[in-house]
Amino acid sequence: MSEDTVEYEVVVVGGGPAGLTAALYTTRLGHDTAVIDRGGGRAAMMLDTHNVIGVTEEVSGNEFLRTAREQVASYGADLRSGYVTGVESLPDGRFRLETSDGDEYLAERVVLAVGFADERPEPPLPRTGRGLHYCLHCDAYMFIDEPVYVMGHGDSAAYVAMIMLNFTDEVDLLLRGREPEWSDETDELLRAHPIDVIEAEISGMNKGEDGWLESFEFEDGTVREYRGGFPMYGSDYNTGLAEGLGCELNDDGTVVVDEDGRTTVDGVFAVGDLTPGHNQIPVAMGEGADAGIAIHMDLREFPKSLEEIEAEGPIGIEDVPSVSPALREAARAFGLGDD
Repeated sequence: MSEDTVEYEVVVVGGGPAGLTAALYTTRLGHDTAVIDRGGGRAAMMLDTHNVIGVTEEVSGNEFLRTAREQVASYGADLRSGYVTGVESLPDGRFRLETSDGDEYLAERVVLAVGFADERPEPPLPRTGRGLHYCLHCDAYMFIDEPVYVMGHGDSAAYVAMIMLNFTDEVDLLLRGREPEWSDETDELLRAHPIDVIEAEISGMNKGEDGWLESFEFEDGTVREYRGGFPMYGSDYNTGLAEGLGCELNDDGTVVVDEDGRTTVDGVFAVGDLTPGHNQIPVAMGEGADAGIAIHMDLREFPKSLEEIEAEGPIGIEDVPSVSPALREAARAFGLGDD
């Protein structure tokens, strides 16, 4: 182990809404915490923020995350830039993390908040957030009474196309030259809904002066107008670290967790888009909060059990508080401690 290895109680891998919320809670609950973030992620791609109470639409994903990072750092967490290449369990129950830059960290608890990447279709495509959208629950509201496309050839694409009929009467399902792969039952359902299935591949695209998609051109010579739509080609979950630690996965590729984000490996938590459920910022933040509180319940020093007191004696005033000097100093900056 390197002399430069840095030790924390909690290391969060990933700096999206879930990871930053977990770090916010563990830090404010008195645990030395680091967030290691390589940057990017789905939240950073957002041009506008939707469905987050208290955050208005014009706030971009990068603005949202920058504010969150500043908050977490102000409470005393360490925010570090890096790409974690490996995590291993140590005999003493702690974990050793390595980054691509050669940095090493030790932690008593690890939170994996590394999410997933959406599978992108081939171009031509509009800009993400300007006609290309990956979150139905975030963006369907934007397309009420607007012409919409859904790209894909599987069951999920067919169902999203049918769901969009709740918002507009102009929905096309674009196969882009591929044969459909949905089930017979889905095919029967799809034919019973007013959706046009377009078989031809896209050959070109037209955008307005504001950068929004206006229409797609197809190889059969047709041009169809759209305000935007949703590609449905699946997700690539970033489970390498979880698998390396031996965490169990679900059939859909997500990490198995309990209601507090605990994985099947003691001391390892997973939150956000890496886990089952809706891929929404408020949901991710809730999962991060649950994990942070659960970690505090695991790591907090007091109250001692009767067995510990019988073995070690009563708690002396010199033993409290259990918060580290660095976090006490950060708390004093908020007027929460004595001078």
